[in-house]
Amino acid sequence: MCSQEIFEQRILFLRIVFLFLVLFFSGTFARQDSLQVAGKLPEAGYRSWVGPRLGLTLVTGETADKLRDDYDAGPIISQFGWQWETRFMTVEDGMTGVTEFVLLVGGCEQGVFLPSLTTLIGLRSSGGAEFGLGPNVSLTGVGYVVAMGVTTTQGQLNFPMNMSLAMNKKGYRISFLIGFNAVKI
Repeated sequence: MCSQEIFEQRILFLRIVFLFLVLFFSGTFARQDSLQVAGKLPEAGYRSWVGPRLGLTLVTGETADKLRDDYDAGPIISQFGWQWETRFMTVEDGMTGVTEFVLLVGGCEQGVFLPSLTTLIGLRSSGGAEFGLGPNVSLTGVGYVVAMGVTTTQGQLNFPMNMSLAMNKKGYRISFLIGFNAVKI
C-alpha cells in the first residue's frame, strides 16, 4: 500500500473521529438530564442487552507494520461484531453501572481475520454519556481498553456510539464503533 493511500485512509479516519466528537458533545449536552425531566429513569436491577457493533479501527506500532509487511493491509480496518451488556445498578440520579463484552472481527475487507474480545466495566449517565475500561485479548496479545461514548434511545432500542483506545506492548488501536441493542429476551 503506497503512502498516499495510507495518508488518505488516515484523513478519512480523522474526519470520522471529528464527526463522532461533534455528535458526542452535542448529543450529551442537549440531552443533559432529559431522561430525568421526562421521568424516564432507567429501571433498577439487572437487565441484559444485546446487539451488533460495527466501525473502524486505526492500528499503530508493530501490529500496523506486520499488517503492511505480511498481509499488504493498511492501518485502517473495518470491525464487525456483537455486544453483550448487563446493567447491574441504577442510582436515583440515573447513573447506571454497566458491564460489556464486545467480540469483534476486523480486517475482512483486506483479507485478514483479526478477532478481539474486550470486557468493560463502566458508568452511563442519565443523559447517555458513558465511560468504561477493561482488558482486551487479540492476536497481538493482552492489553487494556479505555472507552467513552454516548448512547441514545428510540423506543426499545439503544444506539451506542463509542471511541476506544486499546493499548498493549505492540502499539495501540483507536476504534470508532456504532451499533444498536435491545433487551435480551
